[in-house]
Amino acid sequence: METTIAETATDLSIIGLFNHADIVVKSIMIGLVLASVVCWALIFEKMFRIWRLNREVGHLEDAAGAGALPHADRNGLNSEITNAAKVEWNEGTRTTPVGELRDRLEQAMRAAMKRELKGIEKGLPFLATLGSAAPFIGLFGTVWGIMNSFTAIARSKDTSLAVVAPGIAEALFATAIGLAAAIPAVIAYNQFTVALGRSSDKIGPAISDLARTLSRRGIEGAK
Repeated sequence: METTIAETATDLSIIGLFNHADIVVKSIMIGLVLASVVCWALIFEKMFRIWRLNREVGHLEDAAGAGALPHADRNGLNSEITNAAKVEWNEGTRTTPVGELRDRLEQAMRAAMKRELKGIEKGLPFLATLGSAAPFIGLFGTVWGIMNSFTAIARSKDTSLAVVAPGIAEALFATAIGLAAAIPAVIAYNQFTVALGRSSDKIGPAISDLARTLSRRGIEGAK
C-alpha cells in the first residue's frame, strides 16, 4: 500500500477508506458502484414497463371477454397483438376453415406476445449476473486489501488493534459495496421474472379466446 497504516487510521470515513485503498481495490469499488447505478436504472425502467404491461394485460382480458379487439396504444403489447391479428386475417382466405384460421390467428398473436415480452426481458440477465457475481468481486477486493494490510503491518512491526483495524475495515468495504450492488439486483430479478411469468399466464388464455372470436366473427365483427 502506498500509504502507511498510521495515515489510514486518521480517516475512517467512507471517503477516507476509499482514498487509502490500493489501486486494485479502488478499481473494484468504482466498478461495483457503476454497476449498481446501471442496476438501479434498469430496475426503474423495468418497473415502469411491467406496470404498463399489467395495465395492457387487464385491457386485453376485458376485450377478450367482451369478444372485441383490445384498445391499443401506439406501442405496446395490445398494439402488437392487434396488428399481428390483422395481418394474419388479411393474408387468410375466405375459404379457410374456421379451425385452421383460429390456429393461425392464435399463433400470430402468441408470436407477437413473445416478441413484446422478450423486449421487456432485456437487461434481466445483467441483473442476474450482477446479483451472483458482485459479492465475489467484492470479496476479491477484500482479500486483496487484507493481503496488502498484513504486508504493511508486517513492515511496521505493530500489531495493535488501532493499527490493524483500519486496514481490515478498508478491505471489508469492498465486500460491503459488492453486497449493496447484489442484493437489489437479486430481489429485482426475482420479482420481475415472477411478474412476467404471471403476465404470460394471463395473456395466453386471453389470446385463445380472442382468436376464437376473430375466426368466427372476423376483424370487423370484433371491433
